[in-house]
Amino acid sequence: MDLNNKYQNMSSDSDSKSSSLNSKVEQEELESNSPTKSRRSTSSTSNEIPTVGDIKLRNKLSENVPSGRSDDPPLLPGEKVQGVARDVTYLCPFSGPARGWLSVTNYKLYFKSLERDTQLVIEVPLGVVSRVEKVGGQSSRGENSYGIELFCKDMRNLRFGHKQENHSRRNVFEKLQQYAFPLSHSIPMFAFEYTETFPENGWNVYEPMAELKRMGVPNDTWHITKLNDGYDLCETYPAILAVPAGATDEIIRNAAAFRSRGRIPVLSWLHSESQATITRASQPLVGVGGKRCRDDERYTQLIIDANAQSHKLYIMDARPSANAIANKAKGGGYEPEDAYQNAELIFLDIHNIHVMRESLRKLKEICFPNIDETKWLSGIESTYWLKHIKCILAGACRIVDKVENHKTSVLVHCSDGWDRTAQVNKKMKQGTEKKSSGKVSGGKK
Repeated sequence: MDLNNKYQNMSSDSDSKSSSLNSKVEQEELESNSPTKSRRSTSSTSNEIPTVGDIKLRNKLSENVPSGRSDDPPLLPGEKVQGVARDVTYLCPFSGPARGWLSVTNYKLYFKSLERDTQLVIEVPLGVVSRVEKVGGQSSRGENSYGIELFCKDMRNLRFGHKQENHSRRNVFEKLQQYAFPLSHSIPMFAFEYTETFPENGWNVYEPMAELKRMGVPNDTWHITKLNDGYDLCETYPAILAVPAGATDEIIRNAAAFRSRGRIPVLSWLHSESQATITRASQPLVGVGGKRCRDDERYTQLIIDANAQSHKLYIMDARPSANAIANKAKGGGYEPEDAYQNAELIFLDIHNIHVMRESLRKLKEICFPNIDETKWLSGIESTYWLKHIKCILAGACRIVDKVENHKTSVLVHCSDGWDRTAQVNKKMKQGTEKKSSGKVSGGKK
């Protein structure tokens, strides 16, 4: 077999790209006129053991041939496949069962159906998964009665059927448990495994000082404090806070000791014209004994004094009044109007996150996977979802009215000031802020 035929046989199974590379290498070999190579080519047989040169050539050819594996999911930088299961059936509640293969990475679950015409792809970031359960056991005999079901935070329930003889369910279940709940298994979260590089340092995209300056702070009535630089004052507040200019460090510390989790009233939004403000905080620790804190009362008065347009403060307690009263038994409570002069307390009747979550669960049940048209309106009413949304929007509108039309400052809080307070503030800001608000460098609103 001469050298030309040898390379033609090697390239017969490769694609056009590999063939062109093969021809190029062949030409280089023919032009070399090496005695050793000529002697080896003329004496070779079909059973000849490949030489080092042959192996290098084949490796070079294989590098230019795509792997062609259809079961490789698209991966992000730093993402790695942890488990693969073939011959898995996704039980779609709308289009029916779809057979395919399933991959679990350290970031997502990826399913791809085998049908080429109407191919189905499901990609679920594992951070969305709230619960993973096994379905069926060894005694299960029905089709697709043996598998795994995922309960997601975005209202999806995903069910995958496995064949018992494949023994694939156990591996997939274990990998999902590990990487959907990494902290429970001493595994780093994917955010720390992600290796893509960006032109900007992500930690510098949000600049708190720049955001405060955008609102006109510091000024004569509000100044910036770094008292929480080590997060000793309040571990759930940022290091830089905007507080009334007349508030000393001692007043701030004493007021923080009187607020749940140290969350004192801090500036959240400042009206550019009237200087009316929206501040957020947590409940005061009044308790059943009716405790008082002179520095917290003084601090609240400084918020009122910072607005020359009004000499009043509306305290919007996002909770129902019954919840606020019940919190007194736990050491919390609300601001009594006899202690907080020039302040008016208003309850917004927004329920806590547990009630909201249960309402959302009921809403999901009547919407997914099928809707009963005959009971649709009564079903929606029974969830109380629209009532909860109405309370949030109504509360936001009341705040906007006080700030925009009455030019009066508003203090918003609930129990800890990080759930209902955030919902109301977000809706309020969507209706009042300018288009430039909420933008960061390199990002969109």
